Amino acid sequence: MTASQRILVVDDTPQNVKLLADLLTAKGYAVATAANGEQALERIGGEPPDLVLLDVMMPGLSGYEVCRKIRENPATALLPVVMVTSLDPQQERVKGIEAGADDFLSKPINQPELFARVRSLLRVKALQDERLARLKSFFSPQLAEAIAAGRGEELLKTHRREITVAFFDLRGFTAFTESTEPEEVMELLRAYHSALGRLVLEHQGTLERFAGDAVMVFFNDPVPIERPAEHAVRTALAMMQAFAPIGAHWAKRGYELALGVGIAQGYATLGAIGFEGRWDYAAIGNVTNLAARLCGEAKAGQILLDRKTMATLEGAFDFDPVGPLTLKGFSHPVPAFALRNRGQSPNS
Repeated sequence: MTASQRILVVDDTPQNVKLLADLLTAKGYAVATAANGEQALERIGGEPPDLVLLDVMMPGLSGYEVCRKIRENPATALLPVVMVTSLDPQQERVKGIEAGADDFLSKPINQPELFARVRSLLRVKALQDERLARLKSFFSPQLAEAIAAGRGEELLKTHRREITVAFFDLRGFTAFTESTEPEEVMELLRAYHSALGRLVLEHQGTLERFAGDAVMVFFNDPVPIERPAEHAVRTALAMMQAFAPIGAHWAKRGYELALGVGIAQGYATLGAIGFEGRWDYAAIGNVTNLAARLCGEAKAGQILLDRKTMATLEGAFDFDPVGPLTLKGFSHPVPAFALRNRGQSPNS
């Protein structure tokens, strides 16, 4: 058991709540309580516990209804739930299993049985958390959680969706690598990747790959989000700000480094690619090439967007026309726009 293991006790009878809370606290668990189903869901939404002890018979939402809502929410679909009842255990067990309960306890509570079931389910939870942590090192948190919840196969299937792609690249990186030691290159990339990775997660993006100083991120898949183009632009703006001290650090050593960004919106084919033992989640389509080419044309500190993304964001930001640009792989010149207004969107 670790200090982070938290148990939520849900019961409308104060004596029952106190009994369970006292027993579990004495064993070193952190205990939170709720007096009804609505309060329980609020507690779970605010800070999900590691396990829920859930009374069946309560006013308002019953324990079964609470359990179903827990299972319907992807964020809590794997949360261990133990139903507690004084009713006929056989009959209630069937209803509890149908609602998604992991285990059952009968009242009055048998203490050794309580502790045994709690320990068992928390071990399972710890293994699930470990697996999820490993998945998050390869996939976005949204996709990792879906896979852990058993919905990954559906999301990983090849499909087509409109996404916004942001491509990031460092200006001055080639010259930097030619005149520095490998350890210094790694130092720069660690700082750059760490800052960008944090912002991508914060803005609900999916990081497709790191390729040295080039990074590709897309928005609106595998989990759809509202206003993906705005998320992409805000990620780019935040990264420009985050890179400023990194660039200043290396400028003191005589190296000029800056960030260029290209953003495009369009349809892509998405899904898992790779082989057994090594899978990646990728976006394939003209939109990814366009974002990469725009990024290649962006000057130091500049964010270039295609016409579709610009039109989506019109009114939220200001833009200056650039081009049309002759881009490799595109038969006709491509209109492009440089983001000018770095203020807040009216919708933010």
